[in-house]
Amino acid sequence: SRNQPFFHTTMPASLGPLRFEPFLRPMVWGGRALGERLGKTLPTAEPYGESWEVSDHAVHRSVVAEGPWQGWTLRQLMEQHREALLGPAASRFETFPWLIKFLDARDWLSVQVHPDADAVKTLWPGEGSKTEAWYVIDAQPGSRIYAGLKPGVGRQQMRQAMAAGTVADCVHSFVPEPGDCVFLRAGTVHAVGGGVLLAEIQETSDATFRLFDWHRVQTNGKPRALHPNKALAAINWKYGPVQPARVPVGWESRTIKLVTCAQFSLKFQQDHKIAPAGAIDKMHILIVLAGSGRWRFAPAGGGQTGPAVAAGQVWLVPANQPFCVIDLDVPLRGLLATLP
Repeated sequence: SRNQPFFHTTMPASLGPLRFEPFLRPMVWGGRALGERLGKTLPTAEPYGESWEVSDHAVHRSVVAEGPWQGWTLRQLMEQHREALLGPAASRFETFPWLIKFLDARDWLSVQVHPDADAVKTLWPGEGSKTEAWYVIDAQPGSRIYAGLKPGVGRQQMRQAMAAGTVADCVHSFVPEPGDCVFLRAGTVHAVGGGVLLAEIQETSDATFRLFDWHRVQTNGKPRALHPNKALAAINWKYGPVQPARVPVGWESRTIKLVTCAQFSLKFQQDHKIAPAGAIDKMHILIVLAGSGRWRFAPAGGGQTGPAVAAGQVWLVPANQPFCVIDLDVPLRGLLATLP
């Protein structure tokens, strides 16, 4: 076990804003944009598709990157300081409620679906449901997002399309633009690719069922596995075309609500000199899309300076964090997720 200072075993006045070490995942559909655009260190020459920034999932437990809690896992913090992290919501969650990622869809993700809370109990016992939202950071010419069934598509038509390799024809699609936000309720059929860089907030789950994988062959010469029966069982057939919410281009200071659901609320935030945070008795996460600055803890912290903030970082602000701000050197553009 980790050597943990004795004073951390009592309820802290504040855990402080927390940043975790990224967990980089090679993916057949990935590329190099996580390094080139977001400053991640890609350890090999493979294509990387995901950077897990905040995770309490069994696949990876995030580790605090800096500060007094450096080296602690999010799992340890949940076990010992859940109320400080989540506030009044602490009693509702054994596992940290969200998994925060960046995705580089240079190639095409499979056409897939994630189960909801009812379906996952039988289709993938032990996993969680997976409602998620994507925010498009960058989109290359020829890229596309698929989200929601076209009108009239039902189980029989989808089964026939899976056999014929024409699943994509059953799914609504659009050309993405930077600033698009796509809300995908669990049970929604979706895919993305052709050069799209995304930030993602989702429920803590890794449950995915593939309907179609673009006739792709892996380096071993074999296609990736599909999950036709489980995918059909996980689809909510009422979930039709999904249209993006679009953040207008421009650099004026503003806040725009993007998603409000039972799992999270998400808003776009743009600030020029100071970005406020903390003191709301609810846990929230700041995904830094652009800008730089430094945390300052005030007034409760006496105005002391905290760690540096940079584009490509994700900060977890615990529910018990007193009011603090980011003093900006470069205007900040970010996503702020709040736990209801």
